Order: sequence, then C-alpha cells, then structure tokens
Amino acid sequence: MSRAIAVFHGFFGRATIYQLNRPFNVHAHREGHLVFWLGGAEASITVGSELCAVNSTSAIAISPWEPHNFIPLDLDVGALFFVLYVNPEWFAPGVADEAARLRFGRPLIYRTLALDRQIRRTAAMVYAAHALKALDRELRGLIDACYEETWRQADLTPPRRAQEGVTDFRVRKSIRLLQEGLGAEIELDHVARESGLSRPHFYKLFRSQTGVTPNLYLNTLLMERAIDKLVRTEEPVADIGFDLGFSSQSGFTRFFAANVGMAPTNYRRAAQVL
Repeated sequence: MSRAIAVFHGFFGRATIYQLNRPFNVHAHREGHLVFWLGGAEASITVGSELCAVNSTSAIAISPWEPHNFIPLDLDVGALFFVLYVNPEWFAPGVADEAARLRFGRPLIYRTLALDRQIRRTAAMVYAAHALKALDRELRGLIDACYEETWRQADLTPPRRAQEGVTDFRVRKSIRLLQEGLGAEIELDHVARESGLSRPHFYKLFRSQTGVTPNLYLNTLLMERAIDKLVRTEEPVADIGFDLGFSSQSGFTRFFAANVGMAPTNYRRAAQVL
C-alpha cells in the first residue's frame, strides 16, 4: 500500500519519504523534482518522452513543469523512495525569469559512491525528523550536488530544451483565469473563449508556451492547493475536496492518490511544517 512515511514542508520546498506500489498519472509540479530509490522493487519514470529507470544506480531530476509519471515494476512488493520538491525561488533567489531559476541538464543521472552516501545520509535525517538548521544545510548540499551532476553528465545525451516562458498575453490571461477561478469544475472551453481563442488554438498555444496541456496545468494548481490546505489547515478532507470543486470525498481522494500516490488523510498524518 502506498503511504507517506515522512513529509517536511519548508521554504526549500518539500522533503518526503514514500512507500509506493501504485502508478501515478502523468502530472507536473511547479517545483523541481528529485527522486531517489532507497530499497525494494525498482520502478521507472517517464520524463517527457524519456523512460528512466529508478534504482540503486540512478537518480531522476525533473525540471519545473516537466510532465512525468511513475510506474512501479512490482505492484505487490513496492519500494521506498526519497523524493524532493525544490522551490525554484529558494534555489536561485533574485532570478527574474522563472523558467531560468531551476533547470536540470538531463533527467537521468548516475549515482556515484559519494552521491549515494549523500542521498542516504540526507534521507536518514528526514526520516529521523532532524533539526531544521542541519537538515536545511544537508538538503542544500544534496540538491546542489544533483544539479551539478545533471549538467556534468549532460554531455552524455543532448540537454533538454529550456522553456522560454509565457510570452503570449492570451496564455497569461488564461493562467490568471485558472488561478482566480480554481476548481475541479472549471470549464477550459470557457477559459479559452475568455482568452480570445478557439479551443484547438488555445490547447496548442498553451502547450507551446508552458510545456504542458491546460488540463495538466489545472491539475497541478489543484494539487498544490490541496496539499497546502492539508498541511496548513485543520479543515476536514471532505470540505477541502468540496472547496476545490470535487462532488464527493471519494472523487477528491481518487484525484489526490492518482497525482500524489496516496490518500490525502495519509499525507496529512505524515506532514510537518519546518
């Protein structure tokens, strides 16, 4: 059964240890994303169009807004993963261009002996709920080491093209409409019309500007809002789901599990704010 074992929220982003044995839908994060295997069955992650193995010799680096999924190779056994979600503003403060704050050189990196020791030491600190100052320093060191490795190893494969950011005013307006009217019931056709675009043109232009579809972007915003409410409020899970536009708690739970990997009640029990 998939569950959260340790979850820490802070300005750096999120540091988590998950036990996972179920696949995820294709999804994206506003944060950078680092995935490390700790034990159990291997898995794979498709980052964009690249299939990456997640095991004892690899680490996965996913840039902000890059679509990806998660596929466990043994649903019965499952595995333990150390997963980081990196706030781009924390990683590179003062950088005006959001797309340039945090971009990894390649999704698949090989774990050197030194990097493997660093991964396991940091994971142990997260598991043990270590002191904030020491954990923050350790996380910074690990994230910087992985970032450098993605670019050091980038000459092994062509680096990924960077998104240039949202320049079209109609897409910027559609994003504002999604944020202001955020809810599972929001109609993307209405957003397209309000942005002055036909449905096909809206979907094509939105993806070319952001790197993701409008549906994926909306799901990401819903996921962020749900996680924030679970961690920072005491609202019942059912109320959070209804506030986000889901018609039932079971519908909200299915959405959350498909995108985060576990039930919202389990995530809330494990989460701590630093």
